[in-house]
Amino acid sequence: MDVVLEKRQVQRAYELYAPIYDYIFDWIFAPGRATAVKQLKLEPNDRVLEVGIGTGLNLPLYPPAVRLTGIDLSQEMLDKAVERVQTLTMPNVTLKVMDATSMDFADNEFDKALATYTISAVPDPVAVLSEMRRVVRPNGTIVILNHFRSERRLMGRLEDFVAPVCTRLGWKSNLALRPLLAQVGVKPELIVKVNMFNGWRLVKCVNRK
Repeated sequence: MDVVLEKRQVQRAYELYAPIYDYIFDWIFAPGRATAVKQLKLEPNDRVLEVGIGTGLNLPLYPPAVRLTGIDLSQEMLDKAVERVQTLTMPNVTLKVMDATSMDFADNEFDKALATYTISAVPDPVAVLSEMRRVVRPNGTIVILNHFRSERRLMGRLEDFVAPVCTRLGWKSNLALRPLLAQVGVKPELIVKVNMFNGWRLVKCVNRK
């Protein structure tokens, strides 16, 4: 079952989520987020892109010297991120409203890129990951953290069944990992299951161009 997630659904969903997003998603998904940022193996002065930065829950995990650019489709979510940047006093952070399927960045502009809990909440995950490849330099690091369709037959069918409901809430429950990576032309260096019940997968790739 292929359920199409539309841009306006995502925008509407996250406009509604913005005021309560931190309360719902912070503690539940914090272990995975910490592991994802750690897998970037950040060096001083790295140029880092975070796709779908949302309210900025990952911001405290970044070293101060890192030059971070965060993008999100939702202005309401970014407003929360701006407040967090000011509270944490992070002068090296730039936040922009941007469609991740068509980024306004040059080729090879970043050393590393991260997307946590974002890839299944965009209308075109192939385009987003392809754009991440484009803007990350050769041999740079790309880390994505997401729920992907289970490779167990029964659970996968259940995720297909609930996909129409999840799509109305702004995300896809049955996004398959390996076809996504194959379409984009990347191979995972590392796949790790994280969070409660190991229900989410962290995928680390080296951007071989």
